[in-house]
Amino acid sequence: MTYTSKISARFLSLCVILLITLSTLGQETYKNPILAGWYPDPAITNDGSGNFYMVHSTFAFYPGIPIFHSRDLVNWKQIGNLIDRPDQIDLEGFGTSRAIFAPDISYDDGIFYVTCTVVDGKGNFVVTAKDPAGPWSDPVWLPEVIGIDSGLFFDENISYIVYNSDPPNNEPLYDGHRTIRMMEFDKENLKTVGEDRILVNGGVDISTKPVWAEGPRIYKLNGYYYLMTAEGGTAVNHSEMIYRNKDIDDEFIPFKGNPILTQRHLDPERQNPVTSAGHADIVQHPNGDWYGVFLAVRPYEGDFYNTGRETFMTPVKWENDWPIFDLGGEEIKYEYPLPEGVSINQDLFPLNGNFKFTREFEEEELDLQWLFLRNRKEKWFDLKEKEGYLIMATRPETVSGTSNPSFIAHRQQHLTGEASVSMNFETKKSNEKAGLIAFQNETHFYFIAKSYEGNSPVVQLYRGSESGPELLASEKISPSGKPVVFKVEFDKDIYKFYYKTGNEWKNLGGELYGKYLSTRIAGGFVGNNIGMYTTSNGETSNNSAAFDWFKYSGDDEVYQESQNN
Repeated sequence: MTYTSKISARFLSLCVILLITLSTLGQETYKNPILAGWYPDPAITNDGSGNFYMVHSTFAFYPGIPIFHSRDLVNWKQIGNLIDRPDQIDLEGFGTSRAIFAPDISYDDGIFYVTCTVVDGKGNFVVTAKDPAGPWSDPVWLPEVIGIDSGLFFDENISYIVYNSDPPNNEPLYDGHRTIRMMEFDKENLKTVGEDRILVNGGVDISTKPVWAEGPRIYKLNGYYYLMTAEGGTAVNHSEMIYRNKDIDDEFIPFKGNPILTQRHLDPERQNPVTSAGHADIVQHPNGDWYGVFLAVRPYEGDFYNTGRETFMTPVKWENDWPIFDLGGEEIKYEYPLPEGVSINQDLFPLNGNFKFTREFEEEELDLQWLFLRNRKEKWFDLKEKEGYLIMATRPETVSGTSNPSFIAHRQQHLTGEASVSMNFETKKSNEKAGLIAFQNETHFYFIAKSYEGNSPVVQLYRGSESGPELLASEKISPSGKPVVFKVEFDKDIYKFYYKTGNEWKNLGGELYGKYLSTRIAGGFVGNNIGMYTTSNGETSNNSAAFDWFKYSGDDEVYQESQNN
């Protein structure tokens, strides 16, 4: 080798090393979950021009059914909420995990459609919009659709609605026996046509007594009609199945390699597990590759998780014209390679990975991601009354009831992190309280609040229960008139609450049992929420609480390891 060629070889090697170094420093992967915190039951569609839209269940929380937009399946931004008017659907009286179940979004000929179910209510409905950011129409109810998880499929000259329903003749062969059914749908008049037809009875193999066939989607691809459904329930036995035929009127034949997505067979003690994967939807990226979104959970121990069912995404591969979730092995990964030509937009509001944010309530409107319990039917909060403050009226309603309390919260999106608020609140009534709440449902929450007891202002810590809030700890504070700052630190199954009226944090109540806020113990289908809450506990009040800021920070170890590597 000549001296010149040696220099060229060395130069080439240095260039390769430099390129590898630069690529390592760059963001080459996207993180799972793509939407952290309880964003369950994802459904996705595109408008044929490179815009993707995704929706999720919200149950009795309001506004209902968030609408997310992306052009690359990685960078998502919430652009609206479908149920954002009190008169669209009345959520009064519904339990936290009832009402809005499993919306499905679809697009056809310039119109967006969302179908959904109000469980314990009027059943299935359809709404439409020309712009998915809204406004969406009032619901048109579909009384002939008996069941849940309804979704639309538009063929060339005919449309259908597909859904989960009762077993044949309403005679279950075993607990959890369900069917997937389909009816013709008149998209012009938004109504069903004719009789229903059973597509799946029980599941892939009814002899094995499969349970909870649900979340159906129909696709027309590669000369086939595909039917994709979930099976096994939404806990650790969750899975996704695929069927196909060449004529939609024929029997749907299951894939011999089913399930195409599950984690039910893996060791529950594995490191950083992702479990309960299912209720999926697939879509083609603009670069031609396929991806699938689905719900799954991140337990910190066994089947305990406080963040609810979250939205994950993985590549999808095709084998012999069958779609299969390409997990890169058996386990769902926390990171996957970015689609070709895609980079992370750091300017968007963070939805995954480790992040922190502060809201100082300087805008005239609340951000779209804030949550209320059930519809707001009266004006009880204000961002304009006092600049830089969120003013919340202290009202009789409580989070233990099934109405709309003075409660504004943000999803807990990490296993480990903290949230804090600064608040001005003065009272001389023991029934009036205001502060910071970690809320899973009506009977499972922790609430640290300022109140009044024994001729002195106090800070109190409550735990929700079936019989009502239980006082865990109380401390007197000086009547200084200064703001009080509350903080909750959460680390998997340990929660700690703090307060300060000066510079020093004081713990109240010690270490609290965090599993109390897990889905496993609390039940239901949502995750934990952290936010601001004030109540007069059933009595009339003219008081209010003024919140100066809300801060949130999440720092999960699995993402720390990724950054360090």
